[in-house]
Amino acid sequence: MSARDSQLRYGSVSIGFHWLIAALVILNIVGALYAGTFPRGDETKAFIFMLHKSTGLTILVLSIARIIWRLMNPWQPLPLDLSPALRAVARTTHLLFYFLIIAIPFSGWAMTSASLRGAPIVWFGLFNWPKLGFITALSDSAKRQVGGNAHAMHETLAYFAIALIVLHIGAALYHHYGRRDQVLRRILPG
Repeated sequence: MSARDSQLRYGSVSIGFHWLIAALVILNIVGALYAGTFPRGDETKAFIFMLHKSTGLTILVLSIARIIWRLMNPWQPLPLDLSPALRAVARTTHLLFYFLIIAIPFSGWAMTSASLRGAPIVWFGLFNWPKLGFITALSDSAKRQVGGNAHAMHETLAYFAIALIVLHIGAALYHHYGRRDQVLRRILPG
């Protein structure tokens, strides 16, 4: 299998990005929902959120690389028998995913950077990830405002992502698997 995409199939790099980012996003959503079941100050909750932040920043870096790769590779053609409305939905869904895999982790990074507690962002316990300097330089009242807005955006976009993921998986299984076209097979590994 070629690393680069072709008109018939995604290459190994695009397939790797797709499935790795998808797995990390789902893992991060499940982890955040699970962490919410623990009381504030619980060590397990703190550990899960350390993993959540680390995974989110990893998703951000991988997503930037994925978008750069996408810009260097052609969009896969959609089946000719898809209606214009379904074509628009398919392309819009992909663009929304690209937006979300950048905006959700970035809003989380902004939220953590605005924290008044000053706790470091520790990437998987290995090193301190830098905070966003333009946010850490703000006054405490401005940090509260930015942190609150970033938290609201992070949470709202995450719930939107959950809905879009369910729609995407359902549409892929119903439409492409049910129709037996090659669209779903182009992104499957192997």
